[in-house]
Amino acid sequence: MAHPKRRTSSAKRNKRRAHDKLTPKAVSICTTTGELHLRHKAYVVDGDLYLHGKVAIKDYAPVAAAAAASDNDEE
Repeated sequence: MAHPKRRTSSAKRNKRRAHDKLTPKAVSICTTTGELHLRHKAYVVDGDLYLHGKVAIKDYAPVAAAAAASDNDEE
């Protein structure tokens, strides 16, 4: 197993770790609906799917929710 020849100083170690900090996700407020949403992502408001402040899909039903509803109907 490999071992370091010299001890790494705390300054050198901390410089390496300086870029490991997490950054918060970019959140915006829609000018059309006033809802908070992740930037560059589609979001659902009152059953409609919005993207870039415009209605992308009217009466949007997520695929996972539709699949779960159909599974419950079969039982």
